[in-house]
Amino acid sequence: MAWVYLAIAGILEIVWAFSMKQSDGFTRLGPSLVTLVAMTASFGLLSLSMKALPLGTAYMIWTGIGAVGAFVVGVVVLGEAMSAMRIAAAVLIVCGLLLMKLASPA
Repeated sequence: MAWVYLAIAGILEIVWAFSMKQSDGFTRLGPSLVTLVAMTASFGLLSLSMKALPLGTAYMIWTGIGAVGAFVVGVVVLGEAMSAMRIAAAVLIVCGLLLMKLASPA
């Protein structure tokens, strides 16, 4: 169950990063509320996953899901620039996440 909690926490990190961008510096109420709720839920699920997973593994995978997911949302939804270097960086993060998962005892 820890991996499920962690995956959902990572997805919620993408949600709060996107909604934070949409909040326009917390000047728009709806996106600001989504940001706060998604952040709280993401942190809560991360903490539940840490009951069974090592700190380094859980935190690295949580931030990695958020980083790569926010990159993808930025490119696909917000029309942000996509270059070979940015794609290579995202691929390297994903490779690191896979290695961390494979190295995890849990």
